[in-house]
Amino acid sequence: MQLVRPMLATLVPSPFNRPGWVNEEKYDGFRALAYRKGGEVQLFSRNLKDITADFPEISRALTDLVGGDFVLDGEIVAFDRQGVSRFQLLQRRALDSKILPLFALFDCLERNREDLLKKPLAERREALEVIVPAGHPWLIRSRRLSPNGLTAYEVAKEKGWEGIIAKDESSSYEPGRRSRSWLKVKCRKESEFVIGGYTKPEGHRTHFGALLVGLYDGRALRYTGKVGTGYTEQILAELAEKMKPLRTSNSPFKPAPQEKEATWIRPELVAQIVFGEWTKDEKLRQPAFIGLREDKEPLECRWRERDR
Repeated sequence: MQLVRPMLATLVPSPFNRPGWVNEEKYDGFRALAYRKGGEVQLFSRNLKDITADFPEISRALTDLVGGDFVLDGEIVAFDRQGVSRFQLLQRRALDSKILPLFALFDCLERNREDLLKKPLAERREALEVIVPAGHPWLIRSRRLSPNGLTAYEVAKEKGWEGIIAKDESSSYEPGRRSRSWLKVKCRKESEFVIGGYTKPEGHRTHFGALLVGLYDGRALRYTGKVGTGYTEQILAELAEKMKPLRTSNSPFKPAPQEKEATWIRPELVAQIVFGEWTKDEKLRQPAFIGLREDKEPLECRWRERDR
């Protein structure tokens, strides 16, 4: 099988209950596809970057699985002490050896060279469970919840998870498409935004004050607000270093926000942001920076698909 872009879920505003659908925990991590061919494993991000070397324990675990070739889809995650997946933990793992990434697997696209893309999800899940044993220290099967979507959503809210993903068990796998056969419902407002500039630091803050972020509305980058919290001193320094070569004299936003002494950058970086809600003038309320998303392209951050 050639490299395929992962199937994507469509965001919906509220939970639902539908016969023939299953519900899974929505993980807050790093999407990845695993290919094993002739005993050799490669991991690829959702934008097809080779990340095998970034996760050696997971790569070795996939190599050591019993059986033949496969292609598996899942999310690389790190859990906090309460068992909640947190993207920011993955960002910090280079600084903290106690943070152990796991691979939460939820789909099988190929097994023993048989293409399963057109097979129903129920059959693909069975293939996954044959390949990945229960209780593996590095590889876990995505958590299945109550078939009642309303009940599953309440469990996710109670546990503090990012949300749930409801899937049609009869559906095929649609590479690279944002499908209506997978629907995600979020418990907390957390999404990706394009960085288009930053403000001048004030007080004791160093490097910069706040990030200026937006979403693509058609081909235009629409300004959605500034993000002034969520940074450590190290994050400020690292972000400043990444933004420095991207400086430009023109605002990437249309229209440009009225920010005094703003520094504009080319819209090439994607930030994950948690926020409270949208204001009446359609700006982010109480946003906080979580981390950079190197696995997502700026044009994937769309206004029409925003988390409301």
